[in-house]
Amino acid sequence: MIFVGLAGLGWWVVNGHSGTGAGSSDRSIVVAVNLPEVFSQNAQVGETIFNAKCSACHGDLAAGQDGVAPPLVHKVYEPSHHGDEAFQRAVSHGVRQHHWPFGDMAPVDGLTRGDVAMIIAYVRELQRANGIN
Repeated sequence: MIFVGLAGLGWWVVNGHSGTGAGSSDRSIVVAVNLPEVFSQNAQVGETIFNAKCSACHGDLAAGQDGVAPPLVHKVYEPSHHGDEAFQRAVSHGVRQHHWPFGDMAPVDGLTRGDVAMIIAYVRELQRANGIN
């Protein structure tokens, strides 16, 4: 577990940590995100919900925010490693820090499984547009 945390910290430092701390108002994205040509209807609904409930931490376009929360458009969150149910559980139960040095994620109140399914559609379409399948 310590090795995973240190490896994640090493990746974060080497791949774009700008040195902004959690108290900084200058939040930078963690990854650049390409948009798909068009979003499905489910992903469009998911984008609206994501922007209302998730982007404050995970950033616009799920690109992450330095010092706040990881990008969801990243190979770490590809479907074969973090399946859709992992997203459902993270929202409903929270999740302990394990890939990134951002700290634990608290549960997110006010979202149904259906809401999270729409968010997942949005994130998966962003991932595919960025070569994450």
